[in-house]
Amino acid sequence: MNHKELIVKLAERNNLSKPEIENLIDMTTMIIKEQLLDGKIIGIQSFGSFEVRKKEERLSVHPATQIRTLVPPKLVVNFKQSTILKEKLNEIKL
Repeated sequence: MNHKELIVKLAERNNLSKPEIENLIDMTTMIIKEQLLDGKIIGIQSFGSFEVRKKEERLSVHPATQIRTLVPPKLVVNFKQSTILKEKLNEIKL
């Protein structure tokens, strides 16, 4: 599902206009970004939580050339699914 498809689904389910839904999604993502940039954890009940983690610098080896390069440290967003979401996903037959 992409951004436009999400807007259409939410608009259909909530009897709101597409611009209203798009504005709501934009504000929500802006708040989430701000909180993550402040180092806070975002928890969404029965879905999961997002937090910023630091990846340490490491040596990387290019598989074809065997050239080693130093990858600098960086911040990444980590998602941990809730137990409820995990159980729902595991109910799906593959």
